[in-house]
Amino acid sequence: MNQRENERDRLFTRRALLLGAGQASLFAALVGRLYYLQVIDADRYATLADDNRINLKLLTPPRGRILDQHGKALAINRLNYRVVIVYEQARDVEATLDSLGLLIDVSDADRHRVMREVKRKRSFVPVIVRDDLSWDEVAKVEINAPDLPGITIDVGQSRYYPHTESVGHILGYVGAVSEAELKAGGDDPLLELPDLRIGQTGIEKAYDTLLRGSAGTSQIEVNAVGRVVRELSRAEGISGHDVQLTIDIDLQESLRQKIGDESAGAVLMDIHSGEILAMVSAPAYDPNLFSSGLSAASWEELNSNPKTPLTNKAIAGQYSPGSTFKMTTALAALEAGVITPETEISCPGFYNFGDVQFHCWRKTGHGSVDLHRALTASCDVFFYETARRVGIDRLAEMARRLGFGAELGIDIPGERPGLIPDRAWKLASLGQAWAQGETISCGIGQGYVTATPLQLAVMAARIANGGYAVMPHLCKAVDDVPSTQPKPGPFRPIGLNPVHLQAIQKAMAAVINEPGGTGYAARITEPGMEMAGKTGSAQTRHISQAERDKGLKDQHQLAWRDRDNAVFVAFAPISNPRYAFSIVVEHGAHGAWFEPVARDILIEAQKRDVSAASLEKPI
Repeated sequence: MNQRENERDRLFTRRALLLGAGQASLFAALVGRLYYLQVIDADRYATLADDNRINLKLLTPPRGRILDQHGKALAINRLNYRVVIVYEQARDVEATLDSLGLLIDVSDADRHRVMREVKRKRSFVPVIVRDDLSWDEVAKVEINAPDLPGITIDVGQSRYYPHTESVGHILGYVGAVSEAELKAGGDDPLLELPDLRIGQTGIEKAYDTLLRGSAGTSQIEVNAVGRVVRELSRAEGISGHDVQLTIDIDLQESLRQKIGDESAGAVLMDIHSGEILAMVSAPAYDPNLFSSGLSAASWEELNSNPKTPLTNKAIAGQYSPGSTFKMTTALAALEAGVITPETEISCPGFYNFGDVQFHCWRKTGHGSVDLHRALTASCDVFFYETARRVGIDRLAEMARRLGFGAELGIDIPGERPGLIPDRAWKLASLGQAWAQGETISCGIGQGYVTATPLQLAVMAARIANGGYAVMPHLCKAVDDVPSTQPKPGPFRPIGLNPVHLQAIQKAMAAVINEPGGTGYAARITEPGMEMAGKTGSAQTRHISQAERDKGLKDQHQLAWRDRDNAVFVAFAPISNPRYAFSIVVEHGAHGAWFEPVARDILIEAQKRDVSAASLEKPI
């Protein structure tokens, strides 16, 4: 019995020892693992814990300014006061919005958007109810804050254009990043920021990456569900570069005011540097409307306006240049040797070609005229015959040298090329051979020929500067970033004979300054500031022989859309040319009212030169 009990005790002791050893081994392994995690690998797990606890948030940088050539602000940033709502604090969002609506305007669209977003986002994430609040609206919300659970005022930045529609087409506007723009932007993290606005048109788009700046960072502590606990550090972003334009805002606003409510495009440029001093498209739009959020009704109104305020007519309006194209026809003919400045052609008031009769604007004709007189009085018959002699291909080649028929590369998007036809173009585009009668219409800037106001200004500039290929541009400087735009002269010559150029320049001077010239009423009488120019009008519809036999109505008796376009080009001063100007008025009938626009803006530009020169002189 005792032996059996001893055996049992020994077995129990052995099993207890084995169990204790196993427990000791497990405990040792646990201690070892804890030691490894807490001592040896402590730094790694501390980093992982911080990554879970600390988030890095990008901050939207201030957008760079856009300035005129004298440093006056054209586009800046301003504080944008926004009212936001946090669902977990408001709980009854609809009731809170009802209370808020008694203090400030909250549209049905805003309410629907807010209700949609609070359901989609986490309960602690703020949702914007309305932005761009006035100071009075901010005060009303702040005073009534105790009765508006979940409502707070947030401060951000928005784009502001102090000169409103005067520079709308040049500057363009900014807008939220679209899905397509986000994909096109590659790996740029800035584009993912919800409050980032990027350029959509104009200078804002052309120089967007420079204006955008570099993002700042905010290091924030968050809890397990992502709620912000506190901000640990903050580094503000770097502002975008300031873009300085060639535009003189005083000249720009003056030109815009002179054009008024007409549908027109106009350009004032330096004939030597290519700097655009003023470029107006009318009617225009206020880019601030897009920055603050354009309503559907406002967008529809802009889109349905027959005068197309959203189109930049100065660079995208393609019009028949009319009689302002006659200098091109003359230069092509002089170079080809088919006429000389002394060549005379008889004008009885019409020109017969085959069984087609082309009419001169002066029904009784101009008699026998040479080049000088033909340009001064704008005789159509002279240029019908001249175009026939020179042919369409040589005419087209000269037109392209003067800046027609292709985009000039102005540094904002939306430029159109116009059209200079030739035999190859018609065969390729229409599958038809060129008819010689079509050359006759093209000789006076009608038919297939179209041009933009910018191209017309460049033509006038190249004639006035002695035949150099000046290229137009809007950017003057971008901080210390070298500009990629064409540098101010000297530009390459386009191969015009100085004798021929002088004949054209003298004739353009006579158009404005000789009695009988078509622009004589708009001449500049201030000594030393005289301008040279060329008037023009272009038909927008075909006039039948029956209408002519019946007697043509006065243009102002016709419906607006049936009137001719009015065109004018000029340069000044005659003695030492510096500025070129062009304007096209859609359905403007004739230039009696807008030729003084050219006169006044050229006087103003020259007087600013005189004032600037006097300020530079030492006292």
